[in-house]
Amino acid sequence: MKDRIIKFLAYNGRISIICAETTELVEKARKIHECSPTAIAAFGRVLTMTAIMGTEMKGSKDKLTVQIRGNGEIGTIIVTTNNFPKVKGCVSNPIVDIPLNEDGKLDVGKAVGNEGFINVVKDIGLKEPYIGICPLVSGEIAEDFANYFVTSEQRQSAVALGVLVNKDGVRKSGGYLINPLPDATEEDISKVEQSIFKAGAISKMLNKNLSLMEIAKLVTGDENVQVIWENITPIYECDCSKQTMAEGLATIGKEEIKDIIEKDGKAELICHFCNKKYEFSKSELEEILNQE
Repeated sequence: MKDRIIKFLAYNGRISIICAETTELVEKARKIHECSPTAIAAFGRVLTMTAIMGTEMKGSKDKLTVQIRGNGEIGTIIVTTNNFPKVKGCVSNPIVDIPLNEDGKLDVGKAVGNEGFINVVKDIGLKEPYIGICPLVSGEIAEDFANYFVTSEQRQSAVALGVLVNKDGVRKSGGYLINPLPDATEEDISKVEQSIFKAGAISKMLNKNLSLMEIAKLVTGDENVQVIWENITPIYECDCSKQTMAEGLATIGKEEIKDIIEKDGKAELICHFCNKKYEFSKSELEEILNQE
């Protein structure tokens, strides 16, 4: 199944659900960053949730950045997206390798750590960006996002994220975000809670090749969910360029650039998001140096 995100409404428009399949996106990120299984399990969850959140933004120039910084060996995970969503990210330690947890699964919680913060920055064209921050609760990512939504955005949410990894790479990746709308009843919410429990892990549903429609029906308990937006294809794509790298070089200061010219006669920059290399010759560095 191709990567896609679909938005649904359940219970006659009282419950919102966004479901995502992100296998190709996460596999591309794994290859770029040469991630270990545990690292891509954590990174892939953040990539998936950020893509889902990207679809909630309205403007084509809106930008969302998610940063998860825990006390585990993986370090910091940063993911950004627009509303397309075109997603890119990086992880401090992409080769983190720790033992499986007591259930025999990749120990994402230990790799990320349960002490630290999740930061969300939404640049939606206002004078100042919206910044939300709250503590991590488990390092398992889905629980941390659910806590973020309640704490920072005051919206009750159910979040599920899963990345299945085999010897060849990412086998399946996806997730969902469920939000009760203002007119949702206690009965609606109770039905959803029971259905989520019955449905089980998102990774198992993805592994069974269930469609996003089937997943939406299972986790809401509503056989009549309505599709409200379906032509959404999330992709991993970096928008770096030599121009943006040159602009970055210009910010380090003229003395630093002079020092690079004198010592090395050239510079090589590597994009953190896609590992693409950009080389600057002595004349190009002098050109940057002479810019006002």
